[in-house]
Amino acid sequence: MRAVPTWIDKVHDRDKVEQCIYDLAFKPDGSQLIVAAGNRVLVYDTADGTLIQPLKGHKDTVYCVAYAKDGKRFASGSADKSIIIWTSKLEGILKYTHNDSIQCVAYNPVTHQLASCSSGDFGLWSPEQKSVSKHKVNSKITCCGWTNDGQYLALGMMSGVVSIRNKNGEEKVKIERPGGSSSPIWSIAWNPSKDEHHDILAVADWGQKLSFYQLSGKQIGKDRQLNFDPCCVSYFSKGEYIVMGGSDKQASLYTKDGVRLGTIGEQNSWVWTCRVKPDSNYVVVGCQDGTIAFFQLIFSTVHGLYKDRYAYRDSMTDVIVQHLITEQKVRIKCRELVKKIAIYRSRLAIQLPEKILIYELYSDDSSDMHYRVKEKICKRFECNLLVVCSQHIILCQEKRLQCLSFTSVKEKEWIMESLIRYIKVIGGPPGREGLLVGLKNGAILKIFVDNPFPITLLKQNTSVRCLDMSTSRSKLAVVDEHNTCLVYDIHTKELLFQEPNANSVAWNTQCEDMLCFSGSGYLNIKASNFPVHQQKLQGFVVGYNGSKIFCLHVYSMAAVEVPQSAPMYQYLEKRMFKEAYQIACLGVTDSDWRDLATEALEGLDFDTAKKAFIRVRDLRYLELINSIEERKKRGESNTELFLADVYAYQGKFHEAAKLYKKSGHDNRALTMYTDLRMFEYAKDFLATADPKDTKLLMKKQADWAKNSKEPRAAADMYLTAGENMKAIEIIGEHGWVDMLIDLARKLDKAEREPLARCAEFFKKLDHHGYAAETYSKMGDLKALVQLHVEARHWDEAFSLVEKHPQYKDDVYVPYAQWLAENDRFEEAQKAFHKAGRQAEAVKVLEQLTHNAVVESRFNDASYYYWMLSMQCLDIARDNEEKKEEMLKKFHSFQHLAELYHVYHSIHRYMVEPFSSNMPETLFNQSRFLFHNLNKDIPLGISKVYTLYALAKQSKALGAYKVARHAFEKLQGLKIPARFEESMKLSCLTIRSKPYHDNEELIPMCFRCSTNNPLLNNQGNVCVNCRQPFIFSASSYEVLPLVEFYLEEGITDEEAVSLIDLEVPRTDRKTACWHEMSSGESQSLKLDDDVERTEVDPFIAKLSFEQGGCEFVPVVVSRTVLRSMSRRAVLIKRWPKPLSWQYYRSLLPDVSITMCPSCFQMFHSEDYELLVLQHNCCPYCRRPLDEPN
Repeated sequence: MRAVPTWIDKVHDRDKVEQCIYDLAFKPDGSQLIVAAGNRVLVYDTADGTLIQPLKGHKDTVYCVAYAKDGKRFASGSADKSIIIWTSKLEGILKYTHNDSIQCVAYNPVTHQLASCSSGDFGLWSPEQKSVSKHKVNSKITCCGWTNDGQYLALGMMSGVVSIRNKNGEEKVKIERPGGSSSPIWSIAWNPSKDEHHDILAVADWGQKLSFYQLSGKQIGKDRQLNFDPCCVSYFSKGEYIVMGGSDKQASLYTKDGVRLGTIGEQNSWVWTCRVKPDSNYVVVGCQDGTIAFFQLIFSTVHGLYKDRYAYRDSMTDVIVQHLITEQKVRIKCRELVKKIAIYRSRLAIQLPEKILIYELYSDDSSDMHYRVKEKICKRFECNLLVVCSQHIILCQEKRLQCLSFTSVKEKEWIMESLIRYIKVIGGPPGREGLLVGLKNGAILKIFVDNPFPITLLKQNTSVRCLDMSTSRSKLAVVDEHNTCLVYDIHTKELLFQEPNANSVAWNTQCEDMLCFSGSGYLNIKASNFPVHQQKLQGFVVGYNGSKIFCLHVYSMAAVEVPQSAPMYQYLEKRMFKEAYQIACLGVTDSDWRDLATEALEGLDFDTAKKAFIRVRDLRYLELINSIEERKKRGESNTELFLADVYAYQGKFHEAAKLYKKSGHDNRALTMYTDLRMFEYAKDFLATADPKDTKLLMKKQADWAKNSKEPRAAADMYLTAGENMKAIEIIGEHGWVDMLIDLARKLDKAEREPLARCAEFFKKLDHHGYAAETYSKMGDLKALVQLHVEARHWDEAFSLVEKHPQYKDDVYVPYAQWLAENDRFEEAQKAFHKAGRQAEAVKVLEQLTHNAVVESRFNDASYYYWMLSMQCLDIARDNEEKKEEMLKKFHSFQHLAELYHVYHSIHRYMVEPFSSNMPETLFNQSRFLFHNLNKDIPLGISKVYTLYALAKQSKALGAYKVARHAFEKLQGLKIPARFEESMKLSCLTIRSKPYHDNEELIPMCFRCSTNNPLLNNQGNVCVNCRQPFIFSASSYEVLPLVEFYLEEGITDEEAVSLIDLEVPRTDRKTACWHEMSSGESQSLKLDDDVERTEVDPFIAKLSFEQGGCEFVPVVVSRTVLRSMSRRAVLIKRWPKPLSWQYYRSLLPDVSITMCPSCFQMFHSEDYELLVLQHNCCPYCRRPLDEPN
């Protein structure tokens, strides 16, 4: 560290009396210096020391000055007990006083509050307040200072106490220095560093001690003995150094921990004040004799380098060792001024003022950064340069070199003929290392540690500044005092070349022929004897390892990655491929490697080319090199042919073709051109050749077209050549529909294969219209049907099936499957049925029915059972073998359909809160269902629900006997919990009712006029004549219908025609019935004697009593049929193989409607209402608009 005086001024009054400088303050931007001199305040320009203006306002000596952190105002305090506040424009704006002389002032760095301290009190003033709040103290205040955050104010007192106060002036911490009033506090300063964890206060007292405290009052470290009375302590802006002055008549530099580093400037009188210019290395000193001295501190670089390890001084007392490759750093704290550093292999030497420390690495690992102390040489040495070896240290003092062992024994000494300018360890065995020494007179010597005689390598006329020796020790690079880099051959002493503008030089440790030197802001790289390659770089080159250049700029060392492209290209220009490869290995870009590989390949240096292509992982070229090497092994030696192959690979096709022709391999040139579809060039090449070759070329051109990236052109070529199939493949694969339909329309319908392929592509590309057009053109109806089915174009498929029924199965089966997949099962079932797939149709319906029952959709179950029965009827008609079985199933399913139809209403009544059915309807329905549940109860139908509904409706309608019977039956069944209570109650209440039924509810047989009981153990037939009751399919009232049968020999068609005749009757009274018994059977026959007039058998038998248990059906003859009114007859016209059923209405005025589809009977009014509600038959769901 050096202190260079920038300017000095001496202050006198008018009588030439020296004025003591008591205090100094910098403006925060560093441009002005405020000086307390005598009874004036002086303002200086810091740049050149000119006095800007003296400020007058005080009547007595000015003791203190302070500048606000925002730079807007400053304050001065004087022995005249007043404080004046000045603006930055040097105008006084405010004055206030204390009771004693002002000792010190300080501005708060955050709030700009001003603290002014006198002998007996201190005051706090801020621009916002008009008054000054003052606080008494019991000792004279000598110094004060605010913490960085402006929260606390420290006051130093004559009593040896430091009092720390908050912003309101209340004491928070009290620090008492040992010695009390015999050690008055003379100066304090807070460390401004932002990196410290605590606020640190430096305290200088006249007990000649420097001490450090935390804000809490806790001391940091021990007191530092000063050996003089300190008058001022001041920190650098970042807090890394302290400047102190006092009775020793000099300003000294200390570390932030209080370690003295050196003298800044010696003066002739006490130094009362010293300050550091903000954010700079300038220090100003104010003295007793009026001297103001302004110094610049220059911190020299203390460092050492060996290969990739760089050691340098930090904060004057620390050493940082940096690994330039891994960027690892380690800090060694010495706690004393570091004077010199030397590093070599695992050794590190640090010179301190009174000793030299030798460190060694813990291990031999090249990346290990852990050092430990090996030896200490406790002696004071004066030297210009320090070098360390494995077992020695070398001290250089002007002309003398001394070699000391680590135990401080001087082993050798060499005296040079001139001043030593440069010294460097160049390696060697431990204890026998070699040193390279450069002298001021131009001599360059080599010294071995174990040899007392230096060896002169060469001598030049100019002084040496920098030296380096190449790895093989055969070349020497020297930078002289004229900034010229000279390179010598050590063996011949011959100057190989020289380059200007150099300040340092370094050989590449990995490549003998490369060196770099820096100078004038440029980095210069020189390979062999080629011209220098330049690039911008600030600083000094200190090392060169492979592609890394170690560069020192100001205080920092950096490893700069420099591609070695330029020297590599210089070797390539000279076709020195192997040398270029060596340079490339140091570090070049991928494109440089590729250039090297290509150049070497063209130069037929296959070995270098191979290595370079391996670097860039180019398998194509490696295969080429491999094939050439194989051919060479087989004895081929035609270099022109090899080069032609190389050119072809590189895309230099015309050069390749010329070389092929030259070497007599025309066919290779032709193959190359055709492979590259350069057909025009190929034709030019074949201009004088055989026509056969031209045909071959055309064929190849077509083949290329197939694989080329221009498929449209390829397709056109194939069409021109008549290769329709190949053209269709290309067009289809690329989806060019317009081109494909044009082609399909042009093709003849006899060309079935191309047309079929076109249609396939249309299908694939979802253009079903074009596909249909193509299939139609071919006349392939089956494929057309298949197309419509695959495309789900059912309407087109059905219209096609209408014209060609043979494809019915091909349409309806997929259609049904599609419907089923889309949850449209009913439609699917119908489609299966249409397709004649009865088994599938029945299977779908059975599944639907089962699902409907499980899900309690009993109306759907009824409908599906009805459909199932009709399907069974269809199967019975078509399949003679299954006729009997299917008819049996038909009757079973018809019966189940009716049961589920009725139970739907009962179930809804039981589970839903409200019912839309009349009580009479529910009563009739539950009675009907109860009569049919004597044997097996179908799945899903609840006997409990049926009986409970019957009981409730019977009770409501006055059929108490039925209700009681139903409740009794229920008691033997398991009742759901929710009905249990109400059922028990009903069972009790019904017993209070009379044990008979309402007469109005009793059903009557319309055949024999017998009143039937409401609960009939015969079921739904008359107890007297066994005539089955015909019920309305909505209200389940008994309809006034009697079923009659035709005499043998009368066909259905004849019967209908006879009924339609409606012959009027003349005498109804002469008709009579004949009862005939034959074995166990009974029958009623109307006598159709021509002579007598027939009587209506229904009317005749109204009073007929039947005592037997067999049912005797009513059989009618042609005469009776003729006499019947068409309006009174209802016919169920069942399809074959069933017979038609005939019913006669005995009350023709009661209008009865029969559904023409399911043949269920309804009261006409009910039917019409239900049809209006559902828009279809409520039983079979036949739509109104569907024809019968």
